[in-house]
Amino acid sequence: MTFHFTQEARSTIAAKADAVFAFLDDQASLGGHMEKPTAMMLGGSMHYTFDDGEGRTVGSVIRMDGKILGLTLTLQEEVTEHEPPRRKVWQTVGTPHILVVGAYRMGFEIEADGNQSSLRVFIEYDLPASRLGHFFGLMFARPYAHWCVSKMAEDAAKHFKLGHESKTE
Repeated sequence: MTFHFTQEARSTIAAKADAVFAFLDDQASLGGHMEKPTAMMLGGSMHYTFDDGEGRTVGSVIRMDGKILGLTLTLQEEVTEHEPPRRKVWQTVGTPHILVVGAYRMGFEIEADGNQSSLRVFIEYDLPASRLGHFFGLMFARPYAHWCVSKMAEDAAKHFKLGHESKTE
């Protein structure tokens, strides 16, 4: 599937690739920013539910649900690539019921460099199909997607204590 929009963030991580992969392969570490009420989440939060694969195998299913501004949000993701300690990719399955982005493909890539690693976190996405979602997406999808990948890269850098940068396309 081809998506219309892309965001990415990069970090230099003060750890070997296998340690970085293990940290990010745990969805609670990777998506922890979604489980806390923040301004970007308009005070809402999301909750994860995992199948037996816990999001750590190809085909594993990750479900998210939550409330934002009184609206119930739900989505389902499936892991499509899992190549420790180098790459992991997952994407939405079906129609996600979220506010500012529609279907998406997301992942991270790690490049080993001695005792440190280069991390790239990315999201490729479309705007929501609904009229209201499309309207909100035109205004907020880009900053939201940027925040999401940046938080993932930043949280990994903080966990291992080094630098972070982000890029918009």
